[in-house]
Amino acid sequence: MTEKKSPENAAIRLSFYLRCLRKMKKEKSISSERLAQFMGTSGVRVRKDLSYFGQFGTRGKGYMIGELQEQISKILGLDRVWTIALVGVGKLGTALMGYPGFRKSGFHIKVGFDVKPSKIGRKIASVPVYHPYRMPTIIRAQKIRMGMITVPAEAAQESADLLIISGIRAILNFSPAVVVAPSYVKLTQVDFTTQLEIMTYFIINRTKEKTQTKLL
Repeated sequence: MTEKKSPENAAIRLSFYLRCLRKMKKEKSISSERLAQFMGTSGVRVRKDLSYFGQFGTRGKGYMIGELQEQISKILGLDRVWTIALVGVGKLGTALMGYPGFRKSGFHIKVGFDVKPSKIGRKIASVPVYHPYRMPTIIRAQKIRMGMITVPAEAAQESADLLIISGIRAILNFSPAVVVAPSYVKLTQVDFTTQLEIMTYFIINRTKEKTQTKLL
């Protein structure tokens, strides 16, 4: 199980490596050790992550930044534009539709779906909105492979099911409900409350550590 997870975890870190490389506009090359410093990891970790996907750089000389950036972009599929279907055009959905950072990274929310009559047939943030039961026709016709869910908890699973039967193969779920999907669909849960709880745990325990250190 660890072997299967390692390439996926490495791919997640590749995304962060790419962000660092994009900021280095004036430099031509970088070593694995220096790239590791930006990530708070080790050069060994960087080299191992890259080795899952091929041979990069020159031993003793490091990596050409432009070349490595291009190679990582291809590995992550960022050398093309990815269209997205969003379900749930509420406050969060509308905010995501209007977020300019997606387009800069090659992601384009192409269509939105909502059950409210006041939104159906309109364009919100330049994105056309349709009734959810039109998903199969529209998503398949536009060959969309990625979906986002921003609906209330009670509608999350049904939304996921509709996306899946429409041909979606990767879902980012922002709904406050855990949904299930078949193994051939990549499903990522984004739970803001859980992340905040992790942050409060971190703050409390770091405070305790500092207090204990002072007492010693």
